[in-house]
Amino acid sequence: MRLVIAKCSVDYEGRLRAHLPLATRLLMVKADGSVLVHSDGGSYKPLNWMSPPAVMRIVEPDEEQAAEGDVELWHVAHQKSDDRLVVHIKEIIHDTEHNLGTDPGLIKDGVESDLQRLLADQIETVGAGFSLIRREYMTAIGPVDILARDAGGSTVAIELKRVGDIDGVEQLTRYLELLNRDPLLKPVRGVFAAQKIKPQARTLATDRGIDCLVLDYDAMRGVDDSAARLF
Repeated sequence: MRLVIAKCSVDYEGRLRAHLPLATRLLMVKADGSVLVHSDGGSYKPLNWMSPPAVMRIVEPDEEQAAEGDVELWHVAHQKSDDRLVVHIKEIIHDTEHNLGTDPGLIKDGVESDLQRLLADQIETVGAGFSLIRREYMTAIGPVDILARDAGGSTVAIELKRVGDIDGVEQLTRYLELLNRDPLLKPVRGVFAAQKIKPQARTLATDRGIDCLVLDYDAMRGVDDSAARLF
């Protein structure tokens, strides 16, 4: 990864046009080809960026650009579209490169992984007559949290989240599309399970024929007996 702090202006051309006036910014060039332009505010979100696959060329300024103070220009072109990012470098204040190595990826937090384990152990929570096939059932696009069989013998793919949003429904949709190509598994239906499911996610899931299941984490752990509550 290359990190450059520079005085620069940035122009973006593609589906829309955008211009960042001259200012001191952090330029981040990643090994995957992406280029991100950050300011000192705005939290984690870059001001502008180019997603991979992209190719960056560093070119010398012409006479007119040099007269305007450019010392070099970064031309970043997306390889699958006409999107272009041009960074006009006026001054490089800091320039460093680091090899970050292979990233192990995101590891699910304790609650989500515990939900998976608990639901696998209590698969009847999904429905009477359910049986577990496997946790973390691997597919070509990633692991399905739980693969189960319902009382009628049909395959059920279960995606688990702490908070269920639209991205989770989309993820399960992709799994279902892939699993239903397997003649040994199809037909496969989906269950979207979470401690809390956002209304938009529930609407999308229902539209796609995916069942929603709200999980009581404390009750599944035996911490909170909801049947014994007065209120």
